[in-house]
Amino acid sequence: MTGRYELSENSWSLIEDIVSPPQTMGRPRRDDRQVLNGIFWVLCSGAKWRDLPERYGPWTTVYERFRQWRDDGTFEAVLDRLHLKLREDGLMDLDTWMIDSTSIRATRAASGGGKKGGSKEPIDHGLGRSRGGLTTKIHMVCDRHGWPLTFTLSPGQDGDTQHFMPTMESIHLPGQVGRPRKRCRHIVADKGYDSDALRRYCYRQRMKPVIAQRKMKRRPRPGLPRGFDKPKYRERNVIERGFGWLKELRRIATRYDKLVSSFAAMVCLACIDRCLRADFSYKT
Repeated sequence: MTGRYELSENSWSLIEDIVSPPQTMGRPRRDDRQVLNGIFWVLCSGAKWRDLPERYGPWTTVYERFRQWRDDGTFEAVLDRLHLKLREDGLMDLDTWMIDSTSIRATRAASGGGKKGGSKEPIDHGLGRSRGGLTTKIHMVCDRHGWPLTFTLSPGQDGDTQHFMPTMESIHLPGQVGRPRKRCRHIVADKGYDSDALRRYCYRQRMKPVIAQRKMKRRPRPGLPRGFDKPKYRERNVIERGFGWLKELRRIATRYDKLVSSFAAMVCLACIDRCLRADFSYKT
């Protein structure tokens, strides 16, 4: 019987070869499944690393393993494996996707990153000032069933439209054969994404934008919107509910991490947690 926040046998079997490859030399390391369960405990509870229960081992070991998996792409590889499993089982919709953003309030302690993180870490650490104070914004794409496909992070004051293209370009859904899937037929977004440049980008990529138009005092722009699909636009609540599910994990509801790379790893783990719910033996 698995404990609270811990992986079931079926969930672990899906990702074991990625997280815990065979060790051929060196000192035996602490059980990877136990360590990963400890990381999930921190993700879900929102507690400090030092408050990790003893059953998961020393907190320093769990934190160092988190940093290792963050830096070597292990979490992204696990999410790719789950995306592939969802596609193979026919649970992922490749026709209609939704994009939106949500702001995450950051604590005072999250703003002390300084020059840490190396050359890949942005100077602002993904933090910015907005109406809510110190915030980070998550830009996310999900399918019609709510499975998270990709995300990017930005300072909280950034507009949605400037991160639409980078977020869409980061999609690469693996398949058994052929190139990864990067595009859908319909992309659904609210009026915050209403711009001519964004619509032209969608048409160049052979995607139909289902985007509400802002109310304009002047005359409507010619040619917009093109065959606005109201029934499909009503499905946009899926991504709003998706953000609600992610924010049930307290490390996502509030940002405590100083480095944007660490917070991105936590968001990736939250997406993994969401995708694992397709396996009904996964218990929380």
